[in-house]
Amino acid sequence: MAYVSHREVLPRTLRHRLGEAPVATRVFNITVTEPIAHQTAINAVGIVHGSVHPEYGFLVCTDAAIGEPDRHHVEITYTYEVPKGGDPQQSNPNPLARPDVWTFSSGAGSEVPALVYYDGSGNGTKKPLTNAAGDFFEGLTVPEAEVRLTIAGNRAAFPSALAAAVTNAINDAAYLFGAKHTWQCLGIGASPSSETVGTTQINYWQVTAELVYRASGYNLQLPHVGMHYVTSSGGAKFRTYVRADDGTDVPAATPQPLTSTGSQKYTGGTSGVPDILERRVYPEVNFSTYFGTPPF
Repeated sequence: MAYVSHREVLPRTLRHRLGEAPVATRVFNITVTEPIAHQTAINAVGIVHGSVHPEYGFLVCTDAAIGEPDRHHVEITYTYEVPKGGDPQQSNPNPLARPDVWTFSSGAGSEVPALVYYDGSGNGTKKPLTNAAGDFFEGLTVPEAEVRLTIAGNRAAFPSALAAAVTNAINDAAYLFGAKHTWQCLGIGASPSSETVGTTQINYWQVTAELVYRASGYNLQLPHVGMHYVTSSGGAKFRTYVRADDGTDVPAATPQPLTSTGSQKYTGGTSGVPDILERRVYPEVNFSTYFGTPPF
């Protein structure tokens, strides 16, 4: 006889990202005396498409991957997911099986520093927002609209590790329609809830995550100016200076533009145009790993 026995290989896995439906897997190992047909191995285990998961009754088998690690063994990996189709509330009475809900909204956001402007027609050319002498307009800000994304779903336990990892963090790569560092997680909240399904009471947490998109990003945009500069040779620190009416250089009363090496950008009778420094002040994480993608 080719078939000898089969057994489940532990551990079982369950993945439930915030924003996506849960997915579970089980692995079975079949021992044989010689290679057998894959259908024979499937029949021996007895799990088929639509079979219910033994722990999570709201998940059914949707896929089976078969491999043969050696001549005397067959390995089958079963994937369990929430049944597709129909009204989620009706087809998934178990609150832990219902799909997460994504909600987008937009509106007034924060005041951000006004440091650049669009030069000419179109949006291709940005220049520092300075006067003719190269000085920034101090304290000038503009309102920037934001897009808020709320992801709401049910979990068996409060995802404290997730909340600690992503609160205040920004995206480390492009996410949804935003470029790197344009999304921030404002926080993850949860409240306990309970429902009765049949004769079973199910206790769970209603979890909500709030993400905010800002087109200009969350990195600080700073004019590269200062009251002091350093020499490129020895690194000594000196007071920045400007040209007085009599042609002499005198200490500057306001911050002056600096180069990338920290020297003063002052040349002759002009102060030079300040560069913009970008500094990241929030931790970055992979949003796709933690939140997944919308269900559409």
